[in-house]
Amino acid sequence: MAGCVDLKELLEIEVIPDVEEMIDELFEEIADAKEADEESKSEYAELQELKSSFEELLKDLQDGEVSEDECSEIYEELVKMIESQEGEESV
Repeated sequence: MAGCVDLKELLEIEVIPDVEEMIDELFEEIADAKEADEESKSEYAELQELKSSFEELLKDLQDGEVSEDECSEIYEELVKMIESQEGEESV
């Protein structure tokens, strides 16, 4: 069973950097197009919000405000999301 240390590492090493990369790629697309459509603006805002949520979770982990059970549940959900995303990319 994964714990808070595993969740912290997953957030720091994979999840947050991946979201930052997605934000950067979307920003470049918008810059290349010289104008953002509503869908791109919405996606950009969602990614920024997602990144903020993960950073807040990371802070809560560092402050010891998340139980081991919560960490385990969140970790498992994130792993499922990552596996789902990787499955979509390979299709």
